[in-house]
Amino acid sequence: MKIAPSNIPSEVVLVAETLEQAGFTGYLVGGCTRDLLLGKTPKDWDLTTDAHPEQIQALFPEHYANNDYGTIGVKTESEDPTLKIIEVTPYRTEGTYSDARRPDTVEFGVTLEEDLKRRDFTFNALAYRPSSGELIDLFAGQADLAHNRLKTVGDPDDRFAEDALRMMRAVRLAAEHTCVIDPHTMEAIIRHSQEISRISIERVAGEFLRIINSPTPMQGIVFLEKLGLLQHFLPELLDTIGCEQGGIHSFDVYEHLLRTLQAAADKGFSQNMRLAALFHDIGKPPTRRTGGKNKKYSFFGHEVVGARMTKVILERLKLPRETITEVVNLVRWHMFFSDPDEITLSAVRRTIARIGEENIENLLNLRVCDRVGTGRPKEQPFRFRKYKAMVDQALRDPISVKMLKTNGDRLMDLTGERPGRKLGYVLHALLEEALEDPSKNTIEYMETRGVELFSLPEAELIKLAEAGKAKQAAEEAAVLKDIQRTHQVG
Repeated sequence: MKIAPSNIPSEVVLVAETLEQAGFTGYLVGGCTRDLLLGKTPKDWDLTTDAHPEQIQALFPEHYANNDYGTIGVKTESEDPTLKIIEVTPYRTEGTYSDARRPDTVEFGVTLEEDLKRRDFTFNALAYRPSSGELIDLFAGQADLAHNRLKTVGDPDDRFAEDALRMMRAVRLAAEHTCVIDPHTMEAIIRHSQEISRISIERVAGEFLRIINSPTPMQGIVFLEKLGLLQHFLPELLDTIGCEQGGIHSFDVYEHLLRTLQAAADKGFSQNMRLAALFHDIGKPPTRRTGGKNKKYSFFGHEVVGARMTKVILERLKLPRETITEVVNLVRWHMFFSDPDEITLSAVRRTIARIGEENIENLLNLRVCDRVGTGRPKEQPFRFRKYKAMVDQALRDPISVKMLKTNGDRLMDLTGERPGRKLGYVLHALLEEALEDPSKNTIEYMETRGVELFSLPEAELIKLAEAGKAKQAAEEAAVLKDIQRTHQVG
């Protein structure tokens, strides 16, 4: 393994040269050195030096102080977002970690060897000096990198006691680089796993999402479970282990979820799609009952329960509201296409209206991943092609108010009404009719019916406008009531 100097951007070289010309050292360190050895393009660039923070600041007027540990963010004029800021950190050692996350004290003015000793994993403790081409490898990091092995620098108990988040980072790096974790490192994670509960959920969630977005998220989740980390932030997933399904499913719910997630990753789908894949059947354990139509078990209403559980999980992880809404909707409606023989076009139109035209493709793709996760080789059988044909047809029909052959301005011109709640009720009542029968979406019918609706009492209008929502709510209430009755909890 060698680093090609030509792979180091000129912006990085300039920062290193500025340090060297001032009489200091400048070493590339951490993930960027590791990635260069692997022939990958680093996502960010970090330099370490024997200069102190104030000396770094004097050399680079365009900078900002990045944290309490002496890191200086040097600003460049690069158009590449990964090169706009290059971080320069003095060699340092760290004191005790009373909160299992941050050092209580930091000391500058130490050697490169002392600085590298405090780092987490051997292949992240490699330092490369652009000015001379010298590679510093004090802990056999190159050998571990060559063997796809993740190993801590020094005693793993010490490293994880210093910073408990390193346990999540170990799993994340293993998933990102498809490597194995050294047995002694794994044993230490198991011993310290409960310490992850001392870390803020935002930091844990950050590493979890990077695992989800890695090339091998299935491997990552398996590591989290085997090492005792998963139970501290995602205990619901443990309940799926050993939950047998039967029927078309070759695996228990747990393995099915992981295989569905991996299918989403293999297809390069988005983070939200991957989360939906992981949680789409999370509601199966609490809804499982013996027997069913030609089945050993049934899971009636698991998509409703699963959507509620997913919302609780994602809120616990403090993910953005937009993410929660999209993922929960995908989980809630993932069973919609379970039987095309029982689906009407009006039902398809209503589903598109509920989940949004922009998300219907994701719903179909989730169905594909779901099928792969069952262990069946054929992704898109005839039944699935029929789903897609129904969606394509439904997309030509009205699925939102903006697709009606009339609008609020036209109806106000015809009736002399002013903007207000009543207009909104009329438009949504018209949409309900169009969803049920698209042939009614003509200018003549919409305008005639719109005038008629304006003449109705507001209370009656509300009933018409809310008919679809009321029907959906009634269906979900019936599902939950049946689940409670089955499990004798209501």
